[in-house]
Amino acid sequence: MDILLIAGLWLDGSAWDNVATQLQARGHRAVPLTLPGQGDGNTSATLADQTAAVVEAVDAAAGRPMVVGHSAACGLAWLAADARPGKISTVVLIGGFPASDGMPYFTSEVQDGAVPFPGWAEFEGPDSADLDDAARQAIAAAAIPVPEGVTRGVVTLADERRHDVPVVLICPEFTPAQAKDWIGQGAAPELAKSRRVSFVDIDSGHWPMISAPAELARLLAQAAGDA
Repeated sequence: MDILLIAGLWLDGSAWDNVATQLQARGHRAVPLTLPGQGDGNTSATLADQTAAVVEAVDAAAGRPMVVGHSAACGLAWLAADARPGKISTVVLIGGFPASDGMPYFTSEVQDGAVPFPGWAEFEGPDSADLDDAARQAIAAAAIPVPEGVTRGVVTLADERRHDVPVVLICPEFTPAQAKDWIGQGAAPELAKSRRVSFVDIDSGHWPMISAPAELARLLAQAAGDA
């Protein structure tokens, strides 16, 4: 199966290198995406540009691909499901929830037209507890400021058939029980409307592609097999 891998803010497609290698070994075609504005030098990229890039990758995939979004890019994976509900076999969300129609893609302080990596103080605790100093330094050194046009983009969802696309929520720094609680309390309306959501635990922080690539690849291969 083709598995499209979309990293969250500040990361390009290379964040998936270890996961992609292991998915290939399991017989899947892993396609890590480098998004407009996150690794291609396009400082004027918008959310529409990133959405179009993901949809283009879905259209180019063989058969019905699985689309994997990490962190903020869970929203991009969901925008792709809205654009191509009949083409996507499964959406996998890692450590994040899709925004609802009319909501901003991401809100954070903009500096010189972009949102830079804020440093590790903001992620102290369960988010980063499994990252050693070398991993933290590598992530921070490679971090790409995300253009304001991406983060300030407004999410537009139009096709209710997106709620028929199976969703797998991989829970890294939070537990499946917490995720179910948040959804039940209204924190993730899109998932509350989804007709088939499954929850999978992973013993990691917010960046399992860095800290637990083998286990993440196993879980993604399992989701692809279920699809």
